[in-house]
Amino acid sequence: MKDTLSPSEIEETLRRLGELLEHGGRNAAIVVVGGAALNLLGVVQRNTVDIDVIAVGGGVGPTGTPMIVEPKGLPLDLAEEVARVTRDFNLPPGWINTAVASQWRTGLPPGFADRIHWRQYGGLSVGLAGRWDLIAFKLHATADQDMRSRHLTDLLALQPSREELESAAAWVRTQDAGPEFHVILTRVMAHVAAHTS
Repeated sequence: MKDTLSPSEIEETLRRLGELLEHGGRNAAIVVVGGAALNLLGVVQRNTVDIDVIAVGGGVGPTGTPMIVEPKGLPLDLAEEVARVTRDFNLPPGWINTAVASQWRTGLPPGFADRIHWRQYGGLSVGLAGRWDLIAFKLHATADQDMRSRHLTDLLALQPSREELESAAAWVRTQDAGPEFHVILTRVMAHVAAHTS
């Protein structure tokens, strides 16, 4: 059983899910963040443990793009096809999941939905979080977890400007009021600024 997805496998599994949905006359929409989104956007080329789904489709907006809602697990139509792809690709359970959607409890960055880039894979609409949002999420994860983690590597790969870093940090500070967290966040920002300027 595989324990990670390569960049090509991320795209291949999403394409296969879309084909299966389309073949059954069904559709679904998801919004992806984390390493999978960075791979799909060409920011990084690395294996990732899973595909993080932070939102799902909740109807169609006035511009024709999906509106997003907080997921309560994967949409049923999609979950059925995920089971088939899991078996066909010999993937571990949870290779695509909504664990990261817990972010809805403390709030998504303002304007998150407006910055999503949508791609179509057959019956599957895949939204990729915007660049600023990915910077904000990775900055938060680095400060919250460990400066030796892949989150810092991903953040550096995004090459945020000082302005992007400062504006992302303003949102990150709303996620944790603890003074220790703010000290770590300041340290992370200084490290990133020193390596991207």
